[in-house]
Amino acid sequence: MLKRLLPLALATFAVGTDSYVIAGLLPSIAADLEVSTPAAGQLVTVFALTMALSAPVMGAVTSGLDRRSALLIALGVFVIGNAVTALGTSYEVVMAARIATAVGAGTINSAASSTAAAIAPPERRGRALAFVLGGLTLATALGLPLGTLIGRADWHLTLWAVAGIGLLAAIGIAVGLTKVTLPAASLPDRLRPLTQGHIGALLAVTSLAFLGAYTLYTYIAPALRDATGGNESLLILILLAWGVGTLAGNIAAGRLVDRHDSARVLTGTLACAALALALTPLATRALAPALVWAVVWGVTVGVIVVPQQHRLIALNPAAAPVLLGLNSSALYVGIALGGGLGGLAQEWFGLAPAELGPVAAGVTALTLLWHLGTTRHPAPRKGRGELRAQPQLTRSRRTSRRGTP
Repeated sequence: MLKRLLPLALATFAVGTDSYVIAGLLPSIAADLEVSTPAAGQLVTVFALTMALSAPVMGAVTSGLDRRSALLIALGVFVIGNAVTALGTSYEVVMAARIATAVGAGTINSAASSTAAAIAPPERRGRALAFVLGGLTLATALGLPLGTLIGRADWHLTLWAVAGIGLLAAIGIAVGLTKVTLPAASLPDRLRPLTQGHIGALLAVTSLAFLGAYTLYTYIAPALRDATGGNESLLILILLAWGVGTLAGNIAAGRLVDRHDSARVLTGTLACAALALALTPLATRALAPALVWAVVWGVTVGVIVVPQQHRLIALNPAAAPVLLGLNSSALYVGIALGGGLGGLAQEWFGLAPAELGPVAAGVTALTLLWHLGTTRHPAPRKGRGELRAQPQLTRSRRTSRRGTP
């Protein structure tokens, strides 16, 4: 199973690096495009919002395709979009390219997650999801600091590197992933779970959690200026610490949700995240406390997605592709709103970037209260037909299980 999951993880690594690296390059991008830092931050906001809105639509458009074909098309759009971004010399061109790139990226995330859930046995589904999502978290551990390091010379080079990773992921999927066919779902089918109260409430937890995180994270480079003294090498070191924490949290999350109740795992995670964010103004005054703070906060961010996906799949395994796609959209709605909230807080209220931490902590505390409300109302029981329904695998996939070429 690992060989089939590896190219999916590489694809999410490409998307994760692309999504996260802009935050580390924000000062350079703002200076090069001759815009303010909050305006450059809206590249993150628009990218995330486009991913959120396009994912259900593109999911419906590509639902008739096997997952390998859908991933290859999405990766093609992703690679071309990053190439155009790398060639961009104006704010308008870069913004348009980020929008196009986001359309491909949103499809990649949901298709990779649903494929992992389909090919993994139920008792290992948590670890399979964590492994594929580990591409996103590995992007924070390696892609973000490496991208920032490359971007010290020219931020355009980082986008070329991301395009190259996307191309490698496409090659890996074309060669290493057999065809996996899941039940097709129209756009109304994909949006219908939003009318089901419990599912909508769980998706709101995802959005709110990432709204809180990205209120600060979008502006992480200027927020760490006191700790780094403007030294880019120290900034990369702190970003690496944050990324290592995120990766550790993701790895732990897979095992935790396979052994413990997902809701309880998320409760403790959100409480720790709120505390870490509240301490941001104090922790970012010097390098040593900033490093510890970055690891702790990173662990909490790395945990969040896996228990949320696990809870959604448990509601209706047959609808996993739809639910995971909606969860991906909810995540990027949160990222978009967080980038917007952080920018507005700086421009309207004159907050320094590090002072966004307590704002983010307040949002995360509200997320925790909302999450606790979802645990008090048990999900409705699924019908027997839903419980029996299983994703369909193509003939080539069934054949490969028997070891026949």
